[in-house]
Amino acid sequence: MPNYLLQAGFQTNAIAAAVIDAAAIEKVHTGIRVDRVAGALPATTTLNIFSVTGTVLLTGFLGVVGTVIQTQTCNLKVSLIDTLTSTTTDICANLNVSAKAAGSLFTITGTLATALQSGLVLPAQAAPVILVPGTVILTTSATNTGTVAWSVWYHPLTTGASMTAL
Repeated sequence: MPNYLLQAGFQTNAIAAAVIDAAAIEKVHTGIRVDRVAGALPATTTLNIFSVTGTVLLTGFLGVVGTVIQTQTCNLKVSLIDTLTSTTTDICANLNVSAKAAGSLFTITGTLATALQSGLVLPAQAAPVILVPGTVILTTSATNTGTVAWSVWYHPLTTGASMTAL
């Protein structure tokens, strides 16, 4: 069968490069990305950061410190309050975020009992987490200044499933 693209003077690798969209590849590999703008940590309370509609597979969770976090003990964890029963399930255990510098990163491992991870270089989330409809929240043990921007990557598992920044 003749290759009409080559006969017309097109190189197949050039066409393939033009057709492949990097954002589409990211969605297939890591999932759909949702960003939440930098905001203050909750003051000894909880803060809603993402809503979950339907059931999703959380493949990535990232926090980036924008403004240095105040130097005083402050435990931070991420949880899900499900819509059906209003039950709070920790997605990770507490991490003391005292004095985390601008540019510091936070992530989860995907193992629910493991503490929130922090550093300037971190491995990606090792295990995906299935989330049911609800709200992803932050919980702190103190009132600390500082800001963090949050991002998630997910794959919808049910029709119409999505995550939205709050």
